[in-house]
Amino acid sequence: MTLLDRLILLLTGLVAIYLLWRFYTHYRQEKTRYDIYYMISFAVLLVAGLLLIAFTYSVLANPLVVIVAVLIPAGLALGLVAEFAPQFEKIFLPFAVIGLIAIAITRFTGPEGIATVVLVIVHATSGLIILGLPFVVVSQGKAPGGFVWVSVGGLLIDVGGVALAFLKTGSQLLFFSQTVVFTILAPLLLLMTLAFTWGFVKKMTA
Repeated sequence: MTLLDRLILLLTGLVAIYLLWRFYTHYRQEKTRYDIYYMISFAVLLVAGLLLIAFTYSVLANPLVVIVAVLIPAGLALGLVAEFAPQFEKIFLPFAVIGLIAIAITRFTGPEGIATVVLVIVHATSGLIILGLPFVVVSQGKAPGGFVWVSVGGLLIDVGGVALAFLKTGSQLLFFSQTVVFTILAPLLLLMTLAFTWGFVKKMTA
């Protein structure tokens, strides 16, 4: 990890702190449950970034980090479902919890291949919700046009998450070798966080 990587990750953390403050302010005013899900997601992102700064990319080999990191897309997806499709919250919440438990079990007891498959299923499901739901609600007039930037953030988190999952199996996704992934990971996290921030702030200020 280079000094530039650490600076980019630090900037990512500062952006995450700003968004956490916006969500908390909105929660204090509206007492909305989905803001709690969003705050969990970006709090985990903040902690993950600080761990990367402190321990470099070697920390990604720790199974606990992989398990906790799933909370980022899962929390975002759960927040979007709770906000825009609350009728499905009681379905997706158990799925996310069971998925997290399954990831924890397979990471410590199951074969690496099964652990990766479970991780990809949970991560991809959350990612697809983050990618698609903002487009749907914008097209329905339930959110301003700028909210589609959340989908952009979802695309970035999907690419990074799936590429990392493939590396865990000893293979690679397309041209995403370990060198490429670790080179783009810090900028990818920053761009992802900026996209999410732009989209969510546009919605809150509409």
